[in-house]
Amino acid sequence: MADGVKVEIVSPEALVLSAEARSVVVPGGDGYMTVMGDHAPVMTVLKPGFVTVTDRTGASSSFFVAGGFADISDAGVAILAEEAKPASAFGRADVEARIAAAQATLDAAVSPEDKAHAQTALDTWKNLLLELGTLGATAH
Repeated sequence: MADGVKVEIVSPEALVLSAEARSVVVPGGDGYMTVMGDHAPVMTVLKPGFVTVTDRTGASSSFFVAGGFADISDAGVAILAEEAKPASAFGRADVEARIAAAQATLDAAVSPEDKAHAQTALDTWKNLLLELGTLGATAH
């Protein structure tokens, strides 16, 4: 499928999206990556972020994902997310609430390992808040 890619976004609750796309941008653990037709097979962990799906007409839609995996193969992109929803259903207030929860977890952490894990989570949510600002209010 050189001219497109099949994409499915699945959460534990529902199939969020099943579509044909021109490209899919995925928030991989090492950074965002763009997947198009004939992409090399790869599996990556997902960090909290936005999956952007561009259809064959050039229209884009975004979906929030919070962790999980993306499996990229000849069959397309399968995103198995811990949480997934349209970006329009996830905004600044949601991220700010998660920042507050992550800060509380960091404040309560005792061991160095727990502190490091909590700090990583807090940093991830703060970065996502910055990302929301750059993506614009209309997308989220």
